[in-house]
Amino acid sequence: MSEIEGDQLAYYREQCEGKVSKFKELLDECNQRVSSKSQTDETCHQEMVEYIHHLDHCAMPKAFKSLK
Repeated sequence: MSEIEGDQLAYYREQCEGKVSKFKELLDECNQRVSSKSQTDETCHQEMVEYIHHLDHCAMPKAFKSLK
């Protein structure tokens, strides 16, 4: 059993944030761009998907390993 208390996936995602900082920066830039406009069709959906994809790509193997 893992010694991590609480949500293990959240723990490992937090541990991986430094490895995906480039994608977080792209998401933050997009959010700032969208927030600065009064009307836009841009949603930052693709940036969010990319960020979560890479974050989970790093965190999931560690989370599954801790379940074994």
